[in-house]
Amino acid sequence: MSESDDLNAAAAALMPDVIERLEALVRIRSVAFPGFDPEPVHAMGQAVVDLFTDAGAEGVRLLDVPDGYPCVYADLPGPEGSPTVLLYAHYDVQPAPESQNWSSDPWEPVTKEDGRIYGRGAADDKSGLVIHYGTLKLLGPDRPCRVKLLVEGEEETISHLEAFVEANPDLFAADAYVIGDIGGQSVGRPGLTTALRGDVACTVTVRTLAFPVHSGEFGGAAPDAMTAMIRILDSLHDEHGDTAIPGVPSGTWEGADMDEDVYRGGSAILPGVDFLGTGSLSDRIWAKPSVTVLGMDLPSTAEASNVLLPEVKAKLSMRIIPGVDAEEQLNLLMDYLRSQRPWNCEVTVEKVKTGYPFHVDESHPAIVAAEEALTEAYGVEVEQIGSGASIPLVASLKKVSPDAAILLWGAEDTAQSRIHASDESVDPGEIERMIAAQVGFIRKFVAAEAE
Repeated sequence: MSESDDLNAAAAALMPDVIERLEALVRIRSVAFPGFDPEPVHAMGQAVVDLFTDAGAEGVRLLDVPDGYPCVYADLPGPEGSPTVLLYAHYDVQPAPESQNWSSDPWEPVTKEDGRIYGRGAADDKSGLVIHYGTLKLLGPDRPCRVKLLVEGEEETISHLEAFVEANPDLFAADAYVIGDIGGQSVGRPGLTTALRGDVACTVTVRTLAFPVHSGEFGGAAPDAMTAMIRILDSLHDEHGDTAIPGVPSGTWEGADMDEDVYRGGSAILPGVDFLGTGSLSDRIWAKPSVTVLGMDLPSTAEASNVLLPEVKAKLSMRIIPGVDAEEQLNLLMDYLRSQRPWNCEVTVEKVKTGYPFHVDESHPAIVAAEEALTEAYGVEVEQIGSGASIPLVASLKKVSPDAAILLWGAEDTAQSRIHASDESVDPGEIERMIAAQVGFIRKFVAAEAE
């Protein structure tokens, strides 16, 4: 057997243990959103410490993050002069409200007929945790390089980790960062993400009246805030569905194409509903901006009464393309919203967050090693893909180690994982292949650095 065959076989032998540990983690309701019980989040942090300790890591500990949940950290020594690889994942998860209509209990993992493991966080990102666990198990105590571990507890909400990382650069410096929180297009198709869109967000509040008034008595001349808000939000897109904010640029995608069947299945677009925008599908989701209304404060239909609304507030997110300045793009969005004042209504816009976009240096030795390791683990050619999602920590890691490579991969396949949605799931085969790929990558990167 070849070295890669041996590695694949070792990863396969480890899987019963890995699956058992993944299932135990899924049962912990580690939702870090404000208003949720903090105790499961703290329990999850300790569970991650125990997980990596069981994998043979020494000195795994929780670090207090100011104003946030603690992160899990370890600094595992390697041979003198060897590079440092940092493995990242997150232990918090999205909520799983009843309104999502799960087909099984989201907090009780279950393996269904398709072989996938279902449960909140099974893919995003507790799969990343067990991939790192398996990686440490297979590397063993004689690691070929220094390995750092960083697992945060607030990735799904407003994270406080970026400022903490930037304030403690020595703790988090590395030659390569492995972000285990993404995946390929579908099972068996290895994907190396080479670009991330950024994510900027703000709120916009529209006021037209001092207080609610009767819609029959005053409607027709007095504008209500909801109607004004609709006018503003409608102006964010042109007739094709492209984002139409002056100064916000678009790009084109030059890597692998997004598979339309994969996208249709993963996005749950209803039959007959058209795609938004123009250009290739890859352009639209990886290289062009997009604005989404995430939520609005207004009465539900059950609470509706015959009144004109005096005030409505909305939260907006805009995905921005690689290569642009996130603060500048957020300001363009906010300035545009302030300029939209139907019937001279009052408009107030406030910043929520800024997440920077990212693009990989594909010539870096770590990226070359990663592609080789993925090819050997999967047995097929690697696709260089993008992601419409953002991982804000990436920008902070680049500040800490500007010359380091950042690898973005994992077991969260686009086609079926349904992260953040109902019936989230992961394919155990993807976890197995990614364990082999990560170990193979570390060995190849160390060898390349030695040369």
